[in-house]
Amino acid sequence: MKKLLILTSVILITSIQANAQKYAYVDSDYILNNIPEYKSAQQQIDNLSMQWQQEIEAKYAEIDKLYKAFQAEQILLTDDMKKKRENEIISKEKEAKELQKSKFGVDGELFKKRQDLVKPIQDKVYNAIKEMAEKGTFAVVFDKASGTTMLYTNPKYDKSDLILTNLGYKKGTTK
Repeated sequence: MKKLLILTSVILITSIQANAQKYAYVDSDYILNNIPEYKSAQQQIDNLSMQWQQEIEAKYAEIDKLYKAFQAEQILLTDDMKKKRENEIISKEKEAKELQKSKFGVDGELFKKRQDLVKPIQDKVYNAIKEMAEKGTFAVVFDKASGTTMLYTNPKYDKSDLILTNLGYKKGTTK
């Protein structure tokens, strides 16, 4: 009898604790898109990306032009001249690929620029979410934008506007 009473008490306490956990969700895309600094940083990154892409495309256009000229004049060239032109084309291709890798590669300039401009803003948002979760004693905070499948969300649990307010920004009008 005593064991049954203890077991019932443990089950009751566990179920009360499980039901007492609070959940919330935020939409990080919505939050970031309502932060002017993020939009500005994203615009800078987009502009740099377009500029570098044009630079790389110009290099490839030059390579294409050299290759077409080589194809047209190949019959008239000596073996030494052919080798020289081929090496020049290969060298330019390597140069273009290196430029592309240095700008858009894994540790390229675009990645570093994104880290410099966007990461501090994302960290600020994360810290605001963490603070809100700790103050509100939320057990879990989901991110609606991260691809987590959320079949239904009750807007009363959406804390995105609270995060924006805590960061000192006005609530957006789009959701």
